[in-house]
Amino acid sequence: MLDYVAVFAVATLGTYGLTFAVRRLAPRIGAVVQPDPRRVHDRPTPTVGGAAMFVAFLAAMVVASQLPRFKPIFQNSSEPLGIVLGGSIIFMVGLIDDLRDVSAPAKVAGQVLAASVLYFLGVTMFNFKVPFAGFIVLSPDLTPLLTVLWVVGIANAVNLIDGLDGLAGGIVAIAAGAFFVYGQRLVDLGVLSANNMGPLIAILACGVCVGFLPHNFHRAKVFMGDAGAMFLGLLMAGSTMVVGGRTPDVSGETYFFFAPLFIPFFILGVPILDTLFAIIRRMARGSGVSTPDKDHLHHRLIRLGHGHRRSVLILWAWTAILSGFVLYPLFTRHGNAVIPGSGGRQPRRRGSRGGAGPGRGRFRRAGAGDLDRRRRQATDRSSYGRS
Repeated sequence: MLDYVAVFAVATLGTYGLTFAVRRLAPRIGAVVQPDPRRVHDRPTPTVGGAAMFVAFLAAMVVASQLPRFKPIFQNSSEPLGIVLGGSIIFMVGLIDDLRDVSAPAKVAGQVLAASVLYFLGVTMFNFKVPFAGFIVLSPDLTPLLTVLWVVGIANAVNLIDGLDGLAGGIVAIAAGAFFVYGQRLVDLGVLSANNMGPLIAILACGVCVGFLPHNFHRAKVFMGDAGAMFLGLLMAGSTMVVGGRTPDVSGETYFFFAPLFIPFFILGVPILDTLFAIIRRMARGSGVSTPDKDHLHHRLIRLGHGHRRSVLILWAWTAILSGFVLYPLFTRHGNAVIPGSGGRQPRRRGSRGGAGPGRGRFRRAGAGDLDRRRRQATDRSSYGRS
C-alpha cells in the first residue's frame, strides 16, 4: 500500500506544482478562454491545465515502474505502454482543440485512434457478467468495437461534464478513488490478479485531479480544457476495462459477477447520464449531437437557484453516494442482498445466448476453457514486443 501512496503523492504534488507553470505560460501562447453566452465564467481564464495533469501522470508512471510492487506490471505487459501512448494521442487531440478549434469528426477520429492503440497493446475487456443472462465471453472480432465505444463514450462524458469550476476534476477524483478501492479489494480477496494495472491507473487519475482542484475550484484560476478532460476519460475507461472486463468466474459471491458490469455505470453515473440526456435532448431538437447548449445537469442546478459552488458540491455528493452504494457490499457478508433477484444463486454456464451453438455468435456464455483462452490471447497481445 505504501507504493500506492508514493505514486499518488507524485501525481498529486506534481500536478499541483506544474499547474502554476501552466497558468503563467497559457496567456503567452494564447491559451485563454474568453467569456461568452455559452459559458458560465465571467472573466478570461487560462486553459490547457490538462498539460500539468498529463506530465505529472507520466512522472508518476516512471516512478511506479521502479517500485517493487509495480515492476511486474511494467516488465511483463505492454498495457502500461498502451495507456501512455493512447493517453498521449487523446491529450494531443484535446490540446490542439484547446488552442484552435477542431471539428467534432476530427476529434472523434483522434479518440478512436487512441482507443485502437489501447486495444492493440492489450488494454481491453474480454468478459463480463450480464444480470440474469450468464457470464459472457466476448468474441475477438467484437472486442475492438466495444473498446472503442467505451473509450470514446467515457472520454466525451467527462468532457461534457466539465462545465463548472472543479466539477469534472472532483467527479473523476471521487470515481477514480472509489474504483481504486474496488479494484484493490478484489485483489485482496484473490478475485483479481495482483498484477492487474487497473488500481494503479485509478489511483493516478485520482491523484492528478486532487492536485489540480486547488487551482480549478470556484473561482477557477485555470481550466483543464479538452486535453485534460479527455485524458481523464481515457484513464477511467482503461482502468474500468482491465478490472471490470477481467474479473474471473470463480467467486462465491454473486455480487462480484454483477459488480464489473455495474460499477463503472454507477460510479461514473453523473457524467454518463448527463451525456445520454444531452444526446436525447439534441436529437429531439433536431440539432447536431455535438452542438453545445446550456441544458446540462449543472446548468439546470444553477437555474434552480443553486450557486456555482453548491451545484458542484451537489453533483460531487451524488457521485460519492453512487460510489458508496456499489462499494458497500464489498465490505460486508451480505453483498447479494443489494442485487435484486440474485438470491445468492450461481449463474448457469452452459449453452449459448440467443440459440447460437457453442463457439458461434458474438456473445457467448462462458464454457470450460473460454476464460483461460481469452486471457492467453490478451496476454499474448499485451506481451508483444517484450520477449
